[in-house]
Amino acid sequence: MLSLQRILTAALTFTVWAGQAHALEVKTAVLRVDYPKVLPISRLDHPVDDLGFAGAVLANEDNRTTGSFLGMEFSAEFVAAPAGEASDAMAKLLADGYDQVIVMANAEDTLSLADQAGDGVLVVNALARETALRDDQCRANLLHVVPSNAMLADTVTQFAMWKKWDRWFLIYGSNPEDTALAEDYRRSAKKFGAKLVEEREFEDTGGSRRTDTGHVLVQRQIPVFTQDARAHDVVIAADASEVFANYLPFHTWEPRPVMGSGGLRPVTIHPAHEAWGATQFHTRFEKLTKRFVREQDYQAWLALRVIGEAVIRTSSNDVAVLRNYILGDAFELAAFKGQKVTFRDWNGQLRQPVLLSDGRITISVSPQEGYLHQRSLLDSLGLDKPESRCTAFN
Repeated sequence: MLSLQRILTAALTFTVWAGQAHALEVKTAVLRVDYPKVLPISRLDHPVDDLGFAGAVLANEDNRTTGSFLGMEFSAEFVAAPAGEASDAMAKLLADGYDQVIVMANAEDTLSLADQAGDGVLVVNALARETALRDDQCRANLLHVVPSNAMLADTVTQFAMWKKWDRWFLIYGSNPEDTALAEDYRRSAKKFGAKLVEEREFEDTGGSRRTDTGHVLVQRQIPVFTQDARAHDVVIAADASEVFANYLPFHTWEPRPVMGSGGLRPVTIHPAHEAWGATQFHTRFEKLTKRFVREQDYQAWLALRVIGEAVIRTSSNDVAVLRNYILGDAFELAAFKGQKVTFRDWNGQLRQPVLLSDGRITISVSPQEGYLHQRSLLDSLGLDKPESRCTAFN
């Protein structure tokens, strides 16, 4: 695991003058908000101190490698704020002159921090997936490198329809983020022609998921919960709270595949993903951290690389210049996903392929073959321009 001391050491400023009187200074902050959490279902998912920060350190090294030849000085600050102290942390960053801030927080705090930062600061969302942040709650100063739940739902739906699994049994959690995710799956089903034959809500009763809902109890509970469902091809799980979905495979009453929050999952990255040069990314990350990459790490890496690429291409650290370039037609970035990623200029969302993983290998990548779009195949995932209610980017 990468210690906080090593993070600070790796983030120290590196300058090559390249014959210039003054280097172009680029200061970026990564603000991670840490919320109280129960233990994960699997000990493989235990929290790590450098979650997200590790990916940002790797990206900062990438930015410095190129920037050093151009007289650019890249540095990064890493701040972990306890829940309830995010505003104070942002205020200090703003007072210290940071006008490019990568935020890793829930949807509510992400919006609040973007509003606090104001138009003179470029905020990049590297964690919150709620579709509303790219829709009616969008902000002009807020860009998103993490896919929206609408994009993730469409990733699942396209694969299910390619497999001709068009009869869905939707199981969703009882928490607000679960019901919002379920709505994204309903929208996606309607968009691509899947049929929701039945829906059921799995109530979150609290407690320790590992001791109160271990495999013995789950083996009894899940089959009964899923019994007598209408004929279906696949179970779709909408469990943003990570309460029940991982227990669904092999426990449903009918022997059916599980997709969504459990079983076959849409992810931004996975340690087993090796195509399109991803192996070298994993090798470098594992050498730096002595662990496998997680989605949060990749998303922080991507956010910092977006900023670095914009600075390198524009030779500017001005927020307005960077934002205009990032949202423009000239911007593109290699992201180990088979094609360059770009931004949607109507809501600030990064277009990108999404992997489908069973936890061991990459099963598929969406967009699936045959899903065309007049602008970009990647725009078949998530809210398209006519669907978006975002007006902040007009």
